[in-house]
Amino acid sequence: MPVPGTPGTPGTPVRGRHAQGSVPRGQPVREPAARTYARALPVVPVRARGLTIEGADGRRYLDCVSGAGTLALGHNHPVVLEAVRKVLDSGAPLHALDLATPLRDAFVAELLHTLPPGLAGHARVRFCGPAGSDAVEAALELVRAATGRTGVLAFTGARHGTPAGPPEAPGRDPDVRVPRLPYPQDYRCPFGAGGERGTELAARWTESVLDDPGSGVRPPAGLILEPVQGEGGVIPAPDAWMRRVRRITAERSIPLIADEAQTGVGRTGAFWAVEHSGITPDVMVLSEAVGGGLPLAVIVHRDDLGVREPGALAGPFRGNQLAMAAGAATLAHVRANGLAGRAAALGDSLLRRLRFLADDFPCVGDVRGRGLMIGVEMVDPEGIRGGRAADARGTPPASPELAAAVRRECLSRGLIVELAGRHASVVRLLPPLTITDEQAAAVLDRLSDAVHAVARTRAKERP
Repeated sequence: MPVPGTPGTPGTPVRGRHAQGSVPRGQPVREPAARTYARALPVVPVRARGLTIEGADGRRYLDCVSGAGTLALGHNHPVVLEAVRKVLDSGAPLHALDLATPLRDAFVAELLHTLPPGLAGHARVRFCGPAGSDAVEAALELVRAATGRTGVLAFTGARHGTPAGPPEAPGRDPDVRVPRLPYPQDYRCPFGAGGERGTELAARWTESVLDDPGSGVRPPAGLILEPVQGEGGVIPAPDAWMRRVRRITAERSIPLIADEAQTGVGRTGAFWAVEHSGITPDVMVLSEAVGGGLPLAVIVHRDDLGVREPGALAGPFRGNQLAMAAGAATLAHVRANGLAGRAAALGDSLLRRLRFLADDFPCVGDVRGRGLMIGVEMVDPEGIRGGRAADARGTPPASPELAAAVRRECLSRGLIVELAGRHASVVRLLPPLTITDEQAAAVLDRLSDAVHAVARTRAKERP
């Protein structure tokens, strides 16, 4: 029988001079091909601190994925480690179902302290399964029970924790569907207008769908949106549109669900992204960073929406004490140290400097984002991909090939980034909120160098 750790046996890192080649051979054998990150980022992390990951091959990388946004404070932050150690050393139960515990109470108190004022005073916190998709499902179940309706409205480009978007109707009629409304954006405006005009048309479309008895859409149980679409391509919702949607839903007694799974805990430059527009949603979906890097998801909702009978909620993974301790420590640290404001200032600086790439390289179509949630969209500057030309506004088609090439070039330079967007053409940056100015400069240098390398190669291939 092979001895674990012997070169060539399953579970042993393949060491060598190629940074991207150090992948344990057991993973592709024992796990399905459906893996996502491991296919594009063949790195074997063995140590990590803050922004930095050290691979099994000894190379160090700057991590701008941050566990898909779960690591607000970066890897192994001392505050989080101390909180976890205290729990482990105390002998407290690590699993407590939904029983009351001091750790649970401390987490809820800290979370309520951070909420938008319009919600904090009359909010209820509901723990659910540990993933963001669990929280979305819990939010939809909540508004369905409160309104007696089944339908849900969402927006184009939404993911909400699953590739297909919000669950259609878990445990209910499988014929219930989720209509998608146009999500406003300037670069690829669905109406070909952009700017304030595009925002106005998107709002009018929503009103028309809800008010027109011939639209084919029944009054919904709720409307769910992301203040910044992450997987959809790092697209910030215009603040004026957010306020308009809030008015539209309030006037029609439709609960508004804000999916803050990836945008929360200071990521966008405010503690919660809805604060940029000043709206108060009826329900907030919280996950990712809210657990301090450990699995935790909750929904926060108006107290008058909680109409379920006692005992209606079940499930064993709603009492993760380590995640509650890590989450409370993270929320408190972000709040006490003004990291949301820091993300806003540094994010503005990064966006300004990255936009020089768009000026210098035609293959960089757009640079956008909010706070430390940034996207760089790669395009075909010749305007042709798969037979498609530029749109009516002259916006060239997305180029997933160039985006993938930039990701590869970044990895070879020790920078980990991921892709997002409808065509996986957006290079996305999600660095931890603790990133320093020096580290931010290093990220910019490596990304710029990677784009330059890809553009240079492209120029050689195309006369």
